[in-house]
Parts: sequence; structure tokens; C-alpha cells
Amino acid sequence: MNAPLKRVLFVCIGNSCRSQMAEGFARAYGSDVLVPASAGLGPAHRVAPDTIDAMQEKGIDLRDHFPKGIKHLGRIEFDLVINMSGSAIPETFRCEVREWDVEDPVYLRFEEHCVVRDEIEKRVMNLILELRRDQKHPSLRPSGSGHVPR
Repeated sequence: MNAPLKRVLFVCIGNSCRSQMAEGFARAYGSDVLVPASAGLGPAHRVAPDTIDAMQEKGIDLRDHFPKGIKHLGRIEFDLVINMSGSAIPETFRCEVREWDVEDPVYLRFEEHCVVRDEIEKRVMNLILELRRDQKHPSLRPSGSGHVPR
């Protein structure tokens, strides 16, 4: 019997760049272990054009994506929240919250935007590999993983 998929929320400021990229990579690479979503603390009006172009270079189409706020998620329960905003997120989440220190590329040149994209891709892949390992060997998960649950 397969373990249930983990619901993972990626959060940034405007849900225009970082969290959209993370959701896109997670959806493309990790659909066997997670169900991704993304949101922003103060959602922008659109996904940044450089984010769409940078992800297109990786074969991931975000043209139909749009920024969402945390309140748009309703009462969805998540197993893990990845906070890339650099700010505190609402205390409403009753799950583990991890902080990823990732530069906001919203005002960066396209080339720098792609550097941030590649960093997010690596982080998401490491998360997916961790979730796959945990799914196969739940008893091997270290008790002191360095992640602070809420």
C-alpha cells in the first residue's frame, strides 16, 4: 500500500516568482510523493513574465498560473509549508514550517532570475528525494531533523 501524498505549500511574498517556480518543479518532478500548492502573503496581480520565461526554459509551463493569497486556500490542511518570503507567516498552519532563504528575483535581470530558479529547482528536488526516502523507509526519518514543527 502506498503512503498518502504529502500536501506541500510554497509561500513567498507575491506568489509571482519563487513559490510559483517551486510549485511548478514540485508538480513536474514529485507528483508521486506530494501535492503542491503555492501562495503569497500579499499576492501580486500576475506571475512575473521572467518567471514564466525562466520556467519555460526548463519545459514547465506556468502561463495558466495566477497569484493566490493564503486566504484563497480555504481550509486546506497541509503537511508541510515551505516559507521563502523572509517574513513570518500566519500561525494558522498546524504543520511543520521550513524556512528557505531564497532571494526574491522579482526585480532582477532575467539571467539572475534563472540563477534563483536553479536554486529553487535543487531545493525542491532535495525535498522530493527526502519525501521519497521517508515514504519507503518511514522508520529511518531522524527524530532531530533540524526542522521545527509548529
